[in-house]
Amino acid sequence: MLELVFANLRVRPFRTLISIIGVAIGVILIILFTGLAKGMTDDMAKRAANWKAEILFSRPGGMDATTSNTSVNVAYAQKLLEIEGVDSTVPVIRYVMPDSKGSWGIRQVEGVDWEPFAAMNDMQLVSGRAAQGVDEVIVDERQAQTDNVKVGDTYELFGDKPYRIVGIYNPPAGARTKMSLAAMQDALQAPGKCTYILVKLKDGADVQKVAAKINEALPGNKINLTQELVIDATERIPGLNTFLRVLVGLGAFVSTIFVLLSMYTTITERRKEIGILKSLGASTGFIISTIEGEAFLIGVFGIVSGFVVSWIAAYLISKQFDLTFTFSTGWVSTAFVIAIIGSLVGALYPAWRAAGIDPVEVMVNE
Repeated sequence: MLELVFANLRVRPFRTLISIIGVAIGVILIILFTGLAKGMTDDMAKRAANWKAEILFSRPGGMDATTSNTSVNVAYAQKLLEIEGVDSTVPVIRYVMPDSKGSWGIRQVEGVDWEPFAAMNDMQLVSGRAAQGVDEVIVDERQAQTDNVKVGDTYELFGDKPYRIVGIYNPPAGARTKMSLAAMQDALQAPGKCTYILVKLKDGADVQKVAAKINEALPGNKINLTQELVIDATERIPGLNTFLRVLVGLGAFVSTIFVLLSMYTTITERRKEIGILKSLGASTGFIISTIEGEAFLIGVFGIVSGFVVSWIAAYLISKQFDLTFTFSTGWVSTAFVIAIIGSLVGALYPAWRAAGIDPVEVMVNE
């Protein structure tokens, strides 16, 4: 039977190629986009992990991925210092704006006083100086490379307002673009406000106990442990998991439809051959197994092609656009299963039609 399966695939090479491409497209959709999504969220998690602060103090709803609010009074920074176990605090404004050049179509900018922030998180300027004026910003090394900018260049934020790059820092942490807290408060007209406060504890202090003390002393606020912000960054992108599930479903649909249409057309063209096989004693199970065997091989070839194209595309895209891809075993396995099941399911109806062909009718008409 295996020889017959290979022979049927070779007889119609173009149709076989189209089917393989259809399956490969489904595999590419799943692997490439899930790899990009995981790569970008992992990158966000790594930048959050560079925070040395153990606690992030904010208001309820203040740490949503798309938030731009400034609901925390900067005066809380001093109140937090009075709590036992707290070593230092740094107020931060995070502003999120639409940006077609951004990785997710958005750009994040932080307003923070550089010296205490850098001291808290072991960061340094690799060139230039800290942002001080209301029209000055600093960027991390990767952002400078991505945008091909250097110290002294102009950067447009908040629409078309020009800002001058005065420094480049490393390692990345939080938003890639930063300005002084006062400059951000001025731009947002939010004097004395911030989005959250980073809290660094004294050596040996128990994070959970200090967090409980903060919650008791300053009730009604939200206490986030920075280690928990890194655990699952995917959950912090609204709708991302839904998007990935839709993408997987689309990949399965594409693979199934391509195989179904291809196999159905093939069966229509092979009525005579199938009729002869049945007249020679081929059973219904044999006919179905042959058709499903062809679909299985198409699925395998589609998987191999999809994997190869995905890896090549990911390499080229990452080099060209500086995007990060992370391929997980789970999503790769999902793509494999989807392609195989989609191919077999897509061939079910054509196989059933082929098994129902009347050899007598075929012989009379053809």
